[in-house]
Amino acid sequence: MLDEATKKRIDTEVTENDVLLFMKGTPVFPQCGFSAVVVQVLSHLGVKFKGVNVLEDPDIREGIKDYSSWPTIPQLYVKGEFVGGCDIIREMFETGELAEMFQTRGIDAKHPVA
Repeated sequence: MLDEATKKRIDTEVTENDVLLFMKGTPVFPQCGFSAVVVQVLSHLGVKFKGVNVLEDPDIREGIKDYSSWPTIPQLYVKGEFVGGCDIIREMFETGELAEMFQTRGIDAKHPVA
């Protein structure tokens, strides 16, 4: 259940960071394979992002699922908008859609070499 204090904390993170990843672990030390995949994709594209380690805060870990109406972690937010989890991010990366989305939203990203 998403309480008001947790919702405010999530809102603040989402609005203050252009690219935000709610993940298990940290960008330097992901603690789940799915989080690691999204970190690798963002790093490959050269996108600067903030990681929020949900393992450090049970309220955030559960609250983010209610906040986004998405049942799994990791969750990527770009310019305040929920983009998706690991499978969606990987698919968008493979089609070039992710790099294009970053660029249209004014976020520096390299186009992957196919």
